Amino acid sequence: MNEPIIRRMTINDVPAVWAIECATFPTPWSLRDFEHEMSENPCARYLVADRGGNIVGFAGIHVILDEGHITNIAVREDERGRGLGRQLTKDLLQYAANLGVQYVTLEVRENNEPAKALYRSLGFIKVGVRKKYYENQTDAHIMVTDQMPPADPDFTEEETAFED
Repeated sequence: MNEPIIRRMTINDVPAVWAIECATFPTPWSLRDFEHEMSENPCARYLVADRGGNIVGFAGIHVILDEGHITNIAVREDERGRGLGRQLTKDLLQYAANLGVQYVTLEVRENNEPAKALYRSLGFIKVGVRKKYYENQTDAHIMVTDQMPPADPDFTEEETAFED
């Protein structure tokens, strides 16, 4: 089986990403939410895992100055357990570091042990709880890391604004 390519998400990827979102989360974002992220939110950056033209996972972050907030990470069910979630998260952290992010936050369901273990293994620590954060009244653990990879000095992207 060919290895997936991790690349920047485009508007054309939205239907496939939304399908993964719907299959993964009990209260998924809407198709319009993802369209908005791709076309109207200048803070949003998303990566997809593309295996032979099929989107098999995605990860998103909002970048505001030197802070990143991971919005969502999901891998298609038949692709789980192969390290793809880890690779997407690592690549997302690298992307954020390239944009000048110094630390990243996220919320994760308190009962999502696999995700919490992944985040801990990548340097995230629990710093708080958001009570009844999710629609089903499940608490969210707030996690943060400042263990960012070194930025690639040659990284640029057209829409990134830099001070002169």
